[in-house]
Amino acid sequence: MKIKDAVFVTSVASADKFLKTDKPIIAVAGKSNVGKSSLINMLANRKKLAKTSVTPGRTRLINYFDFGEFMLADLPGYGFAKVSKEEKKKWGVLLEEFLSTQKINLLLSLVDIRHEPTADDKMMINYLYHYQVPFALVATKADKLGKTKIKPRVKEIATALKVGFADLTATSAQTGYGKDDLLRIIEQAITITDEE
Repeated sequence: MKIKDAVFVTSVASADKFLKTDKPIIAVAGKSNVGKSSLINMLANRKKLAKTSVTPGRTRLINYFDFGEFMLADLPGYGFAKVSKEEKKKWGVLLEEFLSTQKINLLLSLVDIRHEPTADDKMMINYLYHYQVPFALVATKADKLGKTKIKPRVKEIATALKVGFADLTATSAQTGYGKDDLLRIIEQAITITDEE
C-alpha cells in the first residue's frame, strides 16, 4: 500500500460531530506523548500533517485525516497528568463514545517501547475487547533502543498486555522502522471490509 496524498479533514469535540464516511476508519490511540502525531506523519510520508508537540496532551479533539483508501482518526491522548479532572473526564467520554458507536476497521493502540504499559494502556486494551474493536498494538520510539533489544522488549510488552508477540509491531517515526509492516496490517484490515 502506498499513501500518496494524505490531507487533514476536520477536528471534532463531540459525538454528534463524528465524521460520517463510506471509507474504512483506522483510529490511532495512545497515552499523551507516545508519538501518535509522529506515527501519522510517518504513514503519510509528510513531516507536518499531524502537529507534533513536546508538550503532552496537545490532541484534545478527534482529528480526521483522509488517507485516500481510508480515513484516519487521531484520538485524544489519555493519561496526561497536567490536565484538570473535568478535562480528563471529557476526553474519556469522547473516547468511549467513539469506541462504542463508530465502525472502526482497525485501531492502532500505541505504547512507548521504552516503558512498561501503564494502567491506562491496559484499560484501553480492555475497552477494545469490550467493544469488540479490531486492534493492533504498536510499540513506538524503537530508535531509542539498540536493534538487539527491540524483540525482547516487544515480548515483554506483549506479555504485560496479555497479547501474542506477533500482535505487536515495533516502529520508529525517526527511521521509518516498522512502517511497511504497519501499512500491511492496515491494508489487510481495510481489505477484509471490502470483501464483506
